[in-house]
Amino acid sequence: MMDLYSYFRSSTSFRVRIALNIKNLDFNYHPIHLLNNGGEQHSENYRKLNPVGGVPTIQHNDLNLGQSMAIIEYLDEAFPQTYQLFPKEIKMKSKVRQICETVNSDIHPMTNLKVLQQLEKLHGWQQEQKDQWCQRWMHDGFTAIEKLIAPYCDSFAFGSVITAADVFIVPQAVSALRFKLELEKYPLITKIYNNAMKIEAFAKAHPRAQIDTPPDFTH
Repeated sequence: MMDLYSYFRSSTSFRVRIALNIKNLDFNYHPIHLLNNGGEQHSENYRKLNPVGGVPTIQHNDLNLGQSMAIIEYLDEAFPQTYQLFPKEIKMKSKVRQICETVNSDIHPMTNLKVLQQLEKLHGWQQEQKDQWCQRWMHDGFTAIEKLIAPYCDSFAFGSVITAADVFIVPQAVSALRFKLELEKYPLITKIYNNAMKIEAFAKAHPRAQIDTPPDFTH
């Protein structure tokens, strides 16, 4: 049994929830609200678990681990008997990692909550301006991903099987819808998103379905 510290709307937490569900691993869910009380991720107790103050964090035995990429790689290696999200063949494994890092390093940091809060604080940006900012970086990343997966894509990014690439793409697609990006402009990503949301592991991990999801949350 693991402990997952998560925020319902966090796309990085969404990734780890998908991975845990696909692997059929049991976990205790601990909500960390990123806005209430000035952000619960800043509390002294949480910073002891994760000095960066981000979500997600997992606890497994004596291990505290943050960063979704590190967590998902750990889950593959610590539970080799479960569904493996990274291919064994080195070239395809590297291709999958490339997609993960395109989301993780190029798109997500530019659209993260703390970046948007800083833009609001320093420049007084309203929601429309923040939406446009996010759309710009998501468009660049999605355009690149479409080209990178085109030789391989079938039902999912790399053929007909789910890989870590899909685990990263789908939460970013949900974020894109939140920030009013026209997802249909990216047909391969749209296909992956639509196929994934028919699968229980993805649907159960969606921000709409968490124990800390507000009753009025719709998207």
